Amino acid sequence: MTIRILVADDEALLRMAFGTVLETQPDMTPVGEAADGDQAVRLARELRPDVVLMDVRMPGTDGIEATRRIVEVSPGSRVLILTTFDLDEYAFAGLHAGASGFLLKNTRPEELLTAIRDVAAGDAVVSPRITGRLLESLRPHLPDASGGPRAVPSGHAERLARLSAREREVLVQVGRGLSNTEIAATLHLAEATVKSHLGRILPKLGLRDRIQAVVFAYESRLVHPS
Repeated sequence: MTIRILVADDEALLRMAFGTVLETQPDMTPVGEAADGDQAVRLARELRPDVVLMDVRMPGTDGIEATRRIVEVSPGSRVLILTTFDLDEYAFAGLHAGASGFLLKNTRPEELLTAIRDVAAGDAVVSPRITGRLLESLRPHLPDASGGPRAVPSGHAERLARLSAREREVLVQVGRGLSNTEIAATLHLAEATVKSHLGRILPKLGLRDRIQAVVFAYESRLVHPS
């Protein structure tokens, strides 16, 4: 499968550089370029790319708002945010807006290409530090460890019932922040088997990516904030 990619950045040289890197890959095709957030939203609606490489700071509509709108108008497009600013606030805002990943622009080309493939495959590209901070920011909205006053959101139990016992075990480990390799070691499975389970879990639960799976596990009380 060829991954169709839209590049959104207000710097023409960076758009060209990203395009040059992407064109060297047999499984990737750059399908468009946007110089601002509004143009990115319009092109995402028209082109329906698999992945959008999104800059944060752009004139007019910024990358965070553009991400929020792209997720609405082109649900099949996954957004990978790229920024020169290593600030949690951008990661949090972007993930809350629906982005599937967050990387710095000084990431090595091979790491960027791996991230694009991961995001296109339905995974999330976020460091454990940011995942932990994201969950901490969601703590007021999550059930407490004692099973106290906050109720499990309606519909979660019904969605959980769609999972097999093994899929539920994998979801618990995902909720704890473990990688596929770590889950495989914990559950004594092949890593490919873990990946296959996760590939079934997400559509069964109606989730976009791993980050949403982590939040779902907390909301469903499979995992409790510590």
